[in-house]
Amino acid sequence: MTITEVKENKKSYIELLLLADEQEDMIDKYLDRGTMFVLDDDGIKTICVVTDEGSSVLEIKNLATVPEFQRQGYARKMIDFIVKEYSGKYKLLQVGTGESPLTLPFYEKCGFKFSHRIKNFFTDNYRHPIIEGGILLEDMVYLDKKLT
Repeated sequence: MTITEVKENKKSYIELLLLADEQEDMIDKYLDRGTMFVLDDDGIKTICVVTDEGSSVLEIKNLATVPEFQRQGYARKMIDFIVKEYSGKYKLLQVGTGESPLTLPFYEKCGFKFSHRIKNFFTDNYRHPIIEGGILLEDMVYLDKKLT
């Protein structure tokens, strides 16, 4: 298993990126300024895009695993890599997500804690309703994890 940075042709991973962020123009807002990593384990399994948000804050903008390889620990390995890679360089790792029963428990198990929310983020910024785990996503919930 290897995790490597993708520096060129990031858009070639658009199908995987769209698993975590369903609207391509939203991905376009952070893809060029973000650092992208891919986890390869006999083929690409997981992708992650992180951005520098200033004030020593790093944000996970996109974290997606190929559906047939979900729940096998690949996303957790990617988060562990990000934490190790950026500890000492940033103070805080944050992630914004919807109030989904599929994603919130995952991030909490990875050590993230609730920080704040942005009301109506999904309903105001996406052209169509986003439903995940049977829940209509409305607010963006931010979670963070201290980096040492």
